[in-house]
Amino acid sequence: MKRAANLLLLLGTAAALIGLAPAPDPTALRRAAFTGKPDSWPAPTLLPGASFTPFGALPAPAIPADNPQTPEKIALGRKLFDDPKLSGSGQIACASCHNPELAFGDGVKTSFGHDRQRGRRNAPTLMVAAWRTPLFWDGRAGSLETQALGPVVDHKEMAGDPREIERRLAADPDYRKEFQAVFGGRRPTMQDAARALAAYQRTLKPRSSKWDRVLSLGGRVLTDQELQGLELFQGKAGCVNCHNGPLLSDGRFHNIGLSFYGRKLQDLGRYEVSGDPADVGAFLTPSLRGISRTGPYMHNGIFPTLEGTVNFYNEGGARPRPKPEQAGDRLFPTTTPLLKPLGLTREEKAALVAFLETL
Repeated sequence: MKRAANLLLLLGTAAALIGLAPAPDPTALRRAAFTGKPDSWPAPTLLPGASFTPFGALPAPAIPADNPQTPEKIALGRKLFDDPKLSGSGQIACASCHNPELAFGDGVKTSFGHDRQRGRRNAPTLMVAAWRTPLFWDGRAGSLETQALGPVVDHKEMAGDPREIERRLAADPDYRKEFQAVFGGRRPTMQDAARALAAYQRTLKPRSSKWDRVLSLGGRVLTDQELQGLELFQGKAGCVNCHNGPLLSDGRFHNIGLSFYGRKLQDLGRYEVSGDPADVGAFLTPSLRGISRTGPYMHNGIFPTLEGTVNFYNEGGARPRPKPEQAGDRLFPTTTPLLKPLGLTREEKAALVAFLETL
């Protein structure tokens, strides 16, 4: 590919010298290197500390040995997912914040829960939950079975009482029959409800996209603007430092400067789970699959559009400085060195957004 591009450049330059054609655009020739499949693309430009996994199709999700998939269990999980019986008020279901019509998110900055309380974090899409470990923005759940119960008992989200939920399920003859058919002769339990919910979530997946066509047919299916965006994604824009692999996420935690440390909107992120000062303000890298349908963006939904998100990264993220009274505070967060001011032009930012929309 590189030899062919060099030959085209030499021929084009020669033709231009004798007045037959204009000299070729070197940028367009570089972009030609992305028209094949990902394994033929130039190596990405990575910063020190980045972790890169090759792009690829999503594999079959891993199924735990102690919670095998069955059609009956999946159907029970789907029913529970839509049922407000799992909430304290009897009015909130899992689907309230993970709406199938909204890419299994809710389309607002941060979700509203019990008694109209507003949470502090954006509801992440569940379209890729089957491939995520750990889960939640702070990574506090190691499995879908653990994750499924988190919102149910959280006092701001569904505010459910496990014993009361089990009583409601046991009092419903249809649920009694379904739980017995799936799990044996025992009464409905929260642990079995979590297993069913997890089984249903493992059937969810992103809708087929132009990116899937790129993976199977090559970058030639992209428009010129989208190809330019792909080149920027891999190079100047630096997106690939954190967004790579089949999920378009490195599965790691990064502080991009939005913890609002010491302020009203403070969220310490991963630190609340790990207790490691290096994790203050760090959040799990989200998947970019289906990104055009999963806004608003960031852990707190602060950016309503992809354009605003790209502008934020173009500035190198946020780099808050400690106030005088915070001098020497060992917990004051430091923005990841994987973010740098990018100097993207208006045309380049538009191209990057166009490429992100193909995902």
